Parts: sequence; structure tokens; C-alpha cells
Amino acid sequence: MKALRYHRFGGPVAVETVPDPEVPEDGAVIRVAASGLCRSDWHAWAGHDDTVGLPQIPGHEFVGRVEAVGAKVRNWSVGDRVTAPFVNGCGSCEWCRNGNAQVCPDQTQPGFTHLGSHAELVAVRAADLNLVAVPATVSDAAAAGLGCRFATAYRAVSARGQVRAGEWVAVFGAGGVGLSAIMIAAALGARPIAVDRSDEALALAAKAGAEHVLKASDDTPSRIADLTDGGAHVSVDAVGAERVIATAVRSLRRRGRHVQIGLLAGPPPAIPMDRVLAWELDVLGSHGMAATDYPELLDLVERGVLRPADLVTRTVGMEEAAELVFTDDPARRSGMTVLCPQSEGPTPA
Repeated sequence: MKALRYHRFGGPVAVETVPDPEVPEDGAVIRVAASGLCRSDWHAWAGHDDTVGLPQIPGHEFVGRVEAVGAKVRNWSVGDRVTAPFVNGCGSCEWCRNGNAQVCPDQTQPGFTHLGSHAELVAVRAADLNLVAVPATVSDAAAAGLGCRFATAYRAVSARGQVRAGEWVAVFGAGGVGLSAIMIAAALGARPIAVDRSDEALALAAKAGAEHVLKASDDTPSRIADLTDGGAHVSVDAVGAERVIATAVRSLRRRGRHVQIGLLAGPPPAIPMDRVLAWELDVLGSHGMAATDYPELLDLVERGVLRPADLVTRTVGMEEAAELVFTDDPARRSGMTVLCPQSEGPTPA
């Protein structure tokens, strides 16, 4: 099969012909129709994650059809149209059994622990736990982000942040996951505020449902306090930077909730714990979403309440993706870029 591959951290990415993935006994191999280019893959390529082996194929959010299944798979057949969370649970531990595969201690992740989805084929283990059926009404472009950015944002906003109608939600970073969080917050009846350094990203945030857009600056917390009469009820860091976390926490009102989505590189960040303590703030982590939680999200997408396809700003083929995927700073890329290994654009659902 053809795939994007790199052989050293920070090294060049090229389109190569590589062996097809083996079919896990309890898993499946998926023929990829679309695969999202995500900042998390940049962290893997940069060497920020010690689970990443070399050489590596990046990519962890995808949609496609089942090409083959292992002998132990009971619920899936060749030809089924599926996606999967970027965290593949083991299927047997306490957390997987309780519906929390996103924190499975024996998790695997395409593009990190094994070869990823920027390829014609990708393997998923524990298929009966991890695969999710994609309705025919949901396009490849819309489904490509459901394995990571859109699903991650949905769980962060609805389950971890517990966002309610009428609440102010300050989202820091208007890339793919930040735009998803803004769209989801608006759909829940909340009042999103987008903060970013890019005018283009802020324009997309306004289209996604942001009630206010703010250019990132040193006085962001005070500006948010003025807009909201005391601060946001919920803040979301969709970037992953110490400075952003501190700003997001200081943008909250008393008894507010901060949700951390963005991955962090380097030493643990300093968090303004004096403010956390004095104002009784909650600081929450959010790590993807288990397959068991997808039906509610997919129902909202099918009904048009959530429109992930609106966030896709670019589709590319293999050669273009190889030039773009890590030579371009993903933090500065607006919207979502989707790789379509079989063609130059997404195949309609």
C-alpha cells in the first residue's frame, strides 16, 4: 500500500510503498477514505511522545470501510463503513468494561503505538469495542474528524466541562479542535468566545458560532471578564501551552471550570494554583472519547445540529499531504485539512 512515512523524529515525510498492515486476531483493517491532518501527529513526529516507534506512519482520525476482520471479531463485516476513536482500548480492563476506554492503561493509538491512517489501510485492534458505524448521511469529510478533534471536543465540552445553555465558554485556539468546541458549545445553547492570534482562524470561529472573537493579548482575561460580567463559566485550552493555560484559568469566573484538551510538550506547566484555590476553580483533563459515547454525537451530526464538514477547509492527496503535513506549522493552519488517500478529494457518502 501507499502511505506517508517518516524514519526519524523531525525528519522528512514521504509517500512510500509499504507492506499492508496485518489483521489483528481481535481487530480489523480499514481501507481509508479520509484521514484528518491533526496537530497531535505533529507532536508524535517531533518526538514529544515516547510511545512512538520508528519508522512511523502518522494519522489517527479517519473514516473508511472494513477491508478484513480477525477471527475473533463478531460485530463487523467486510464493507462496513466505520470510524474509530483515536484511543483504541484493550477491551478487557476495568476502564474498557465500564465504558471509559479513552483512559485504558493498555491503549493503542494509530500513528503513535502502531502505524497510522495517513495511508491506504490502517489496522484497529479490539474491533468489537473500538469501531463505530458511520451513517450513510454523514460524508467522508464530516466523519474524518470524528476519531479525534470533533469527538474530543464533544466530550470536553459536554461531559467534562458540563456546559449548560446560557453559560459563557472561552475557547483558546481556533484550530480544528477549538472550532469543534465552539460549534458544540453554540449547539448546546452556550455563548462561545474564541481567542486566537490568527484573524483567519477568528473569522472561521465566528462562522462556527462564536458570539465574540478576541485577538490573543496580555489583557485577554480582563477583556473576557468585561464581556461576561465576571469571567467565563468554562475555559478550554485547545492549543497546549503553559501561557495559554494560565490565561485560560485567569479568564474564568469564580467556581468556573477549565478543560485541557491541547497536548503539552516539555516539563509540566505552571498553573496559577493561587487562583484555582481562592476561586474554587475546577481543572479538568479530557482525552478523546470512547466508542460507546458516539451514538449521541452521531445523532446530532445526522440531524444537522452539528456540522463538522463546515470546518473542513482543505482536502489533499498523498503527494500534497507529504509536502504539507509537517513542513507547515499546524498551529497556524486554519480549519481542518483532510487527506484522501484514494483520490484528490473526499468521496461523497
